[in-house]
Amino acid sequence: MAEKFEIRFNSDPRYLRVVRGTMSQICELAGFTRFDSSKIVLAIDEACSNVIRHAYKGQSGQPITIQVTIDHANLEIDIMDQGEQVDKDDIKPRPLEELRPGGLGVHLIRTVMDDVIYQNLAEIGNRLVLIKALPKGKVIESQN
Repeated sequence: MAEKFEIRFNSDPRYLRVVRGTMSQICELAGFTRFDSSKIVLAIDEACSNVIRHAYKGQSGQPITIQVTIDHANLEIDIMDQGEQVDKDDIKPRPLEELRPGGLGVHLIRTVMDDVIYQNLAEIGNRLVLIKALPKGKVIESQN
């Protein structure tokens, strides 16, 4: 049976520390080492920062929802917003040889996660699905 979690917060960078702490605990619950958990959490933080920066143009108070599912094989993180829809073709990392700050979030996310899926929602908003295979030999069992 899959384990499910949901986090809802407003598009304010101050709340990202709560998201990082919660996601760190969820990653460890899923069986990831602290090192691997920290990489996954960094990818999620980058994705949420991009929602705030790009979909909401820095506007605070807008909804962001993270739905997390841990099943028998994967950790799946769905990040949804109601911001400006993003053209999937525009989501690409900058060349690594360009020496300047910023712009590496997409590269980081794609490097850390096993699968990354961008979707525009029907009316307004975006959905980003991040998938990471659970560590070998880890099976999640319900504590009921």
